[in-house]
Amino acid sequence: MIKERNTTEITQFVLLGFSDFPQITALLFVIFLILYTTALSWNLCLIVLIRMDPCLHTPMYFFLSNLSFIDLCYITSTVPKMLSNFFQEKQTISFVGCIVQYFTFSMMGLSESCLMTAMAYDRYAAICNPLLYSSIMSPTLCAWMVTGSYTAGLMGSLSQICALLQLHFCGPNIIKHFFCDMPQLLNLSCTDTFFAQVLLAILTMLFGLTNALAIMISYGYIILSIMKITSAKGRSKSFNTCASHLTAVSLFYTSGVFVYLSSSSGGSSSFDRFTSVFYTVVIPMLNPLVYSLRNKEIRDAVKRLQRKMGSC
Repeated sequence: MIKERNTTEITQFVLLGFSDFPQITALLFVIFLILYTTALSWNLCLIVLIRMDPCLHTPMYFFLSNLSFIDLCYITSTVPKMLSNFFQEKQTISFVGCIVQYFTFSMMGLSESCLMTAMAYDRYAAICNPLLYSSIMSPTLCAWMVTGSYTAGLMGSLSQICALLQLHFCGPNIIKHFFCDMPQLLNLSCTDTFFAQVLLAILTMLFGLTNALAIMISYGYIILSIMKITSAKGRSKSFNTCASHLTAVSLFYTSGVFVYLSSSSGGSSSFDRFTSVFYTVVIPMLNPLVYSLRNKEIRDAVKRLQRKMGSC
């Protein structure tokens, strides 16, 4: 009997997750549930706040609301399945479900990388060209930059899915992780994964190094502009306008680089799984908090919303 090239004998995978820690299963479930609900609440509140307050209808907050939306999709692509598997005897995910999960996870991650670069350019325009800021960051350009971020993420994720669908999975089907990630899937393939590995390396270069380099160049110009400001108050105000974004960028890239460098062999150790939690769960939860704590405009918008609701 001749088998078609693109068919697979495996119809489902087993996600081990954190099953090797049965003593703390309930504790881990509670912790991840709290982190997930907190991330959902903070990101949704930030989106609603930006939408409702006219004072926040600026390029910076337009990008920030899209970042919150991406974080919502990003964390939802992995955590609900992980939570549902905690108390199931068979922690399985279908082949199609695994592909869809990785597609969503990859698309949101790549889109966020591009959006971070767009936000860095926005801060560059605001600090280095304040008089021309309104004309540079027009609504049309902002819309194109956000659309470009989603499109780039979609194309990058689709290319990986196409490469995955060319692989043959004949067993074993055990993924030593809490979600379907590319390194684990490549390890389970029965066929040559050279093309998929090359594609992954190319996408890492395009989305990781290129965006990181663009952000570094933008902040290089920003630092030079801030240094030219004579008053200490002016320098402090300029720095505060980009401190939140710089913090979010640092967390996003350092956690991603650390995890993928440490998991180059497949990322199946307990340490790899716990470190993966940081960039899949903790970062999406922290982003709205990072942008809110040091942002006077958001705090003022919250107060205005409270007064409006009180008057109603």
